[in-house]
Amino acid sequence: MTGPEQLAVVGAGLGAGILTSTVGVASLLSFPVLIALGIPPVVANASNTLGLLPGALSGAFGYRRELREVPRRQVVIVVLVCAVGAVGGAALLLALPSKVFASAAPWLILFTCLIVGVQPWISRWLRARSDHPHDLRRSMSPATILGTTLTGVYGGYFGAGAGVMMMAVLGIGLDLELRVVNGLKTLALLAANLVAGIIFLFVADLNLQAAALLAAGSIVGGYAGAHIGRRLPATFLRVLIVLAGVTAAVLML
Repeated sequence: MTGPEQLAVVGAGLGAGILTSTVGVASLLSFPVLIALGIPPVVANASNTLGLLPGALSGAFGYRRELREVPRRQVVIVVLVCAVGAVGGAALLLALPSKVFASAAPWLILFTCLIVGVQPWISRWLRARSDHPHDLRRSMSPATILGTTLTGVYGGYFGAGAGVMMMAVLGIGLDLELRVVNGLKTLALLAANLVAGIIFLFVADLNLQAAALLAAGSIVGGYAGAHIGRRLPATFLRVLIVLAGVTAAVLML
């Protein structure tokens, strides 16, 4: 890579790190940059996953205060099921043509954007139908566990919009403030990217220079994004998430 190309990848990593910790569409920024540099799609995807790991790590560290508000058991469940899903997603990336998920991904993202947008009303409706409507839901139902696992599969396979999907699943399944959901989402995607990244490191073709440059930018962006996400009003953050997800879906169509 030339000097300007290296700076472009570092800048993409910085922006992607911020997006990881806020609206959850990091790959929408970093993946196209790698493709524009002539890196083959599957190589770019695997390198992108590996390169954004430090951003997810620093973002999760930035949200450590919010994560303390979630029962430890639920944090462990979210991390484990998302990681298990990511194993399946990484295997699919290496085994299947990229068109298989690529054709469905935009519609999945649009659907989850809709869920994120109407999540407050759905949560109120679910509480109203509950036997204990005033109790906050702190335990993950089988449906929430399944949704988290499937999001992990998607995150391990491709990842663009996985954060929006995770926000929808956790926002519907648990009664938590949006900033706390954002922190839990960031930790869950860290688990997915870590598992997928380890697999790619051993069995996939990688552009290690691109991954390292992305990592350098994303570690700063992830931590900065956590502070930005914490300070955004819940309604404004929800609007940003929906807009980012719709943009990702439209660009992927």
